[in-house]
Amino acid sequence: MRKKVTKAIFPVAGMGTRFLPATKSVPKEIMTLVDRPLVQYAIDEARAAGIKEFIFVTSRGKGALEDYFDHAPQLEQELRKKGKTELLKTLEDTNMDSGAIAYIRQHKALGLGHAVWCARRLIGNEPFAVMLPDDVIAADKPCLKQMIEAYEETGGSMVAAMEVEPARASSYGILDTSEEQGDLVKVKGMVEKPAADKAPSNLAVIGRYILAPTVLKNLNKLKSGSGGEIQLTDAIAQEIEQERDVYGFRFRGQRFDCGSKAGFLQATVAFGLAREELRDDLSAYLQSIAQVDRAAQ
Repeated sequence: MRKKVTKAIFPVAGMGTRFLPATKSVPKEIMTLVDRPLVQYAIDEARAAGIKEFIFVTSRGKGALEDYFDHAPQLEQELRKKGKTELLKTLEDTNMDSGAIAYIRQHKALGLGHAVWCARRLIGNEPFAVMLPDDVIAADKPCLKQMIEAYEETGGSMVAAMEVEPARASSYGILDTSEEQGDLVKVKGMVEKPAADKAPSNLAVIGRYILAPTVLKNLNKLKSGSGGEIQLTDAIAQEIEQERDVYGFRFRGQRFDCGSKAGFLQATVAFGLAREELRDDLSAYLQSIAQVDRAAQ
C-alpha cells in the first residue's frame, strides 16, 4: 500500500530583498495579502490536502513567523469578553497544535535543494510535499489536494507545472516531457533556468512538489549547480536517471508570483475582488482608475 503524504516542508529562509525596506524587520512570508499572511494561504492549502506535520526551514530574523502560529491568550480573552466570535474563529485558523509544527535553521543560503535537505531527519523514509509560500494559487480545489489525488494513483515524484512564455524560461525549472496522460505529463528530463533557445518545452515547475524520499538521498550527493546553489531540480532529475517515475501536473487554478512586487499587487487585487465584503468598493475604485487612464490617452 502506498504511503500517504502527511508531511510538508516550507522553505522560508530567504531574506526577501525584493521587498525591502519592509522585510528589514518583517519576514516576507507574513506580509499580508488582503488580511492574511502569505504563509497562511500555504498552510490552509496544506491542511486541505491532508498534511498533518508542517516543517519550516527558517533563518535568523524569522521569529515573527514562529510567533504567528502560537496562541495569543490575552488577545483571545479580549475577543471572547467582547463577544467577537467571528474574529475568534479567524484566530483559530492561525493556531498550530503542539508538535504539529517544527522549525529547522538553514544557516547558509545555498538554494532550495539545500533547504529541503536540511529537513531530511524529520522526513525519514516517507513521501513528502514541498510548498513555496511565494507561489499563491487560487483554485476551487486546492492545488496540493489536486496533486495528492493524482499521486495516489501514480506514486513516484510530482511537480506542479504551468505553461510560460519562452522568454521567461530562464526564470524557472523547465520540463522535458514525453507522454501526456490528461493533467499529467511524464517527465524525461529537467533543466534549471535554461536560455529561451535551450528550453526543452514551455512547461515550467512552480512551487508545489510531492517527492519520494530518495530525492533526499540525491541531495546528499549533489554539489552546487545553477547560480552556485544546490538545486532541487537537479535532485529530481536524478530520479529520472535512476529510472524512477517523475510527473508534471497541470494544476487547475491561477498562480500568483508573490515573490515579485507586481505579482503581489495582482494577487491583492484578485483576492480582494473575490471577497464579497470588499468587491463593490474595490471594483468601483478600479473602474474609476481605468476611466482616468482612458481620459488621459
